[in-house]
Amino acid sequence: MAHVPPFTPDPRLFPFQSRWFESGVGPVHYIDEGGGDPILFLHGNPTWSFLYRGIVIRLKPKFRCIALDYPGFGLSVRPDGYGYTPSEHASVVRDLVRHLDLEGLTIMGQDWGGPIGLRVAVDEVDRLRSLVMGNTWYWPLDDWQAKAFSYVLSMAPMQSQIVNKNFFVERIMPIGVKHTLADEVMEHYREALPTPSSRVGAAEFPRQLMEASAWLGDLEDAVRERLSNVPLLLTWGVHDIAFGKQYLERFREDFHMATVRRLDAKHYIQEDAPGEIAAAISSFLEAGQSKRSSAT
Repeated sequence: MAHVPPFTPDPRLFPFQSRWFESGVGPVHYIDEGGGDPILFLHGNPTWSFLYRGIVIRLKPKFRCIALDYPGFGLSVRPDGYGYTPSEHASVVRDLVRHLDLEGLTIMGQDWGGPIGLRVAVDEVDRLRSLVMGNTWYWPLDDWQAKAFSYVLSMAPMQSQIVNKNFFVERIMPIGVKHTLADEVMEHYREALPTPSSRVGAAEFPRQLMEASAWLGDLEDAVRERLSNVPLLLTWGVHDIAFGKQYLERFREDFHMATVRRLDAKHYIQEDAPGEIAAAISSFLEAGQSKRSSAT
């Protein structure tokens, strides 16, 4: 059966050509805009590549900007037999990176895009140029707030709210931004998860906060071993109640070449501060290019 996307984004808000990668689990939607050194943008929950529209539109004159939707999100396939685990998502992303044969790659991740992107970075380190991380993590969660969040949202009543009432879009997203999202923006998040059956992936992510602890433990070890000397830009929303200062500092402990750009933003930094993030990425990558050029 042919893959039919749940809706067509408004080109005034999402002025990009939709592309599909025939992954091992079915068609995965992505955009590939601009030219130059590639930047891969990875979303979290319950978002999709639409989240990065304001950053991509600003960076594509200088960089090749790629953003995809994991299976079960955005315009991608909802495959039968798929578990919606971060490990599976990372495998799909890794396959796309290899398919596009990306070199000199920068990976940006936020929310679940952080651990997913860092897993890909570890596995494809020879392709890697740098990293951009914002309000995310890569280790087994050990603070009580995160454990409580995962426990409550994994219980049957909240799983029902996520699946049947689109709780993440309707309740979590509005409190995760400092600036109220426009109605047409909210509609693009709603239409990407239009039915209960389409929200299985969004419901699984909070369960995976604890279920994926062993996977995250392996990732933490691999990050420390293989990525500690990779240049890292941290674009961090300082008003995020979920990923506070202690998360930022943990990155700075493990990465020896970390630059910090603090943002007047909550959790969904791409909605609150796209201009500031794009400017920080551009400056960060251009500074790195200058250093490489002077060394040759």
